Amino acid sequence: MKKDIIIAGVGGQGIVSIAAVIGYASVEAGLFLKQSEVHGMSQRGGEVYSHFRLSDKEIASDLIPQGKADLIISIEPMEALRYLPMLNSEGWVITNTTPFINIPNYPDIEKVLAEIKKYPNNITIDADKIAKNLKSPKSANIVLLGAASQFLALDYEKLENAIKLLFGRKGEDVVNANLNALKAGREFASKIN
Repeated sequence: MKKDIIIAGVGGQGIVSIAAVIGYASVEAGLFLKQSEVHGMSQRGGEVYSHFRLSDKEIASDLIPQGKADLIISIEPMEALRYLPMLNSEGWVITNTTPFINIPNYPDIEKVLAEIKKYPNNITIDADKIAKNLKSPKSANIVLLGAASQFLALDYEKLENAIKLLFGRKGEDVVNANLNALKAGREFASKIN
């Protein structure tokens, strides 16, 4: 088993939290993992991404070669578009449809989404809307993680355990909000795939 995952977005969208949940779940599953993160101007809405590699065998490098990623989880649609060349031919892209417009010449969102949808294995999800409907607007990242959960080769229960561990110090309400977000994302994706 091997999964090469790219997690992408802009600063403040929760990329690090997604990576932490996957990391904790991977450790609980007894898997090897390597991770590399870039926080480019993240405090000013700049690009943030993580290469995350999981395997049941040792991993030599933390960087994913171009065309070899199995999965892209993107909290921002233009960032999903940026990393499409990293996917292998069987790979999946799971992206939020809500843009984070941080530049004056942000392209037309419908054109961005149309380019993503040209890729055969895609799930586009309005994670922001789902999170707001759950009365937890900050959990859009976990909604996306839920949508991607069926492609991670990790037991769903291990993701739940990781959320409990990661968010436990913030209280039961925050844990439950994130568990609900994870579930809502998974349910959305299961209707599509």
